[in-house]
Amino acid sequence: MGYWGYFVVGRAERPLRELDALSRAADMSLRRSAPGDWQVWEFPGGDGDVGNMNDLAGQTGAPALFGYVMDSDCVVVEAAAPESGAWTTCLARSAMAGYLGAERDGLTLEDYFLEPRDAAERAVAWAAEAGYAASAGELTAVLSDDPGSGADRDGDADGDADADLGPVAENLFFRFLDRLGVVPL
Repeated sequence: MGYWGYFVVGRAERPLRELDALSRAADMSLRRSAPGDWQVWEFPGGDGDVGNMNDLAGQTGAPALFGYVMDSDCVVVEAAAPESGAWTTCLARSAMAGYLGAERDGLTLEDYFLEPRDAAERAVAWAAEAGYAASAGELTAVLSDDPGSGADRDGDADGDADADLGPVAENLFFRFLDRLGVVPL
């Protein structure tokens, strides 16, 4: 069984879990901090309410991002920024389509999430608001990386051993944060 839970990304001088916007997620633990007061908090499990990223962005005055990892297979990415607004996409699209069962209901993944190119454009604006210059091409590559479609677990299709790389979804999420510029690998 893989990992289920949230990663909460935001910028603040004090710990994010102390903010009113995340008051319902008191059990969060700091996973990583990065220059510029960026923080990544982890809220394991799929139960409970982590809070609202729009409220977090409003309270901190900076972009915020939630990543909900589903069984280490895929990630729902929700982002918000005070000026550029909110958007939602996903990582590992084939696995996400399987979880949603959208095709059974006559829907497509795009009925729920931005396509990789559109999400990359929104992510570039999000990063710019955070003070970083992100590459739409690099972000599109991460957003299009689809391990469930037969690609190698590390996304390079070279067939090398991947057992030491850890869960796919978490790797994709942290690679996405790296390409945004907020939390370098």
